[in-house]
Amino acid sequence: MNRTMEPEKNVPAGPSLAEVLLAVEELWPESLAEDWDSVGLVVGQPAAPVSRILFAVDPTLEVVREALAWGAQLLITHHPLLLRGVHSVAATTGKGRAIHELIEGGCALLTVHTNGDSAVGGVSDVLADALGLTDVAPLAPTSHGLPEEGIGRVGELPAVLSLGDFAERVYGILPAVAGGVRVAGDRQGLIRRVALCAGAGDSLFDAVRASQADVYVTADLRHHPASEAREASGNGRPYLVDMSHFASEWLWLPAAAEALGNVLTDQGFDVELRVSAINTDPWDFILTPGLES
Repeated sequence: MNRTMEPEKNVPAGPSLAEVLLAVEELWPESLAEDWDSVGLVVGQPAAPVSRILFAVDPTLEVVREALAWGAQLLITHHPLLLRGVHSVAATTGKGRAIHELIEGGCALLTVHTNGDSAVGGVSDVLADALGLTDVAPLAPTSHGLPEEGIGRVGELPAVLSLGDFAERVYGILPAVAGGVRVAGDRQGLIRRVALCAGAGDSLFDAVRASQADVYVTADLRHHPASEAREASGNGRPYLVDMSHFASEWLWLPAAAEALGNVLTDQGFDVELRVSAINTDPWDFILTPGLES
């Protein structure tokens, strides 16, 4: 008995790692990375097929194992695993174990760090969008990119808010972490112009002052830079809102996964993308006066 064979349907194929790297370069060019940074492919064979990609802030061993358990062939993290030079990747260290498990599990590792900060639609752009800022521009424009590219952002709130209400807005958009949000300034003070930098931004105070922002939102504010910024202010401004480093950058992950998925889909590829469910903020709980949590 003869059977007529159905014509094969055009089923989208998964890309190679090299093809994913080209899509990543389109979104977050390596040329936008700061000179001190280390971005790009850390582990992986360019010819290897990719069907699942996991996004995370940190390439911790727990995140690596999450990627492998899901069957990912590529882990894209914001923070580098190897920012400084190394002389050994022996599995006797945490970083060495991560590299060994990635290679043995057939999963590549790619870092999108300050190039992801600086690019249009990058980490600080996502934070600015979440806060509802308009007329957004780079806080520290890049010298080798588009006018809208650079580190940090500055923009306007749609309406004037008190510092207290604005801080609550910041708190409300962030994932839950132990540190919460710290604020310096008059709780009833009115603000409209906002400067921000997702991640550690206490090196940008000169740019913040030049932007004439009413408030500066960033993470990892150290005692001395924060104290000096307050002392240098004549009218209490810029007020300061300090948040978790991890939380400020986690906001970018869903947007980044969607952006990469759109590019790969437009190119005819079929890939599953997921954001890590692991909280890699290093702090577990905090004690505050009169409150234990």
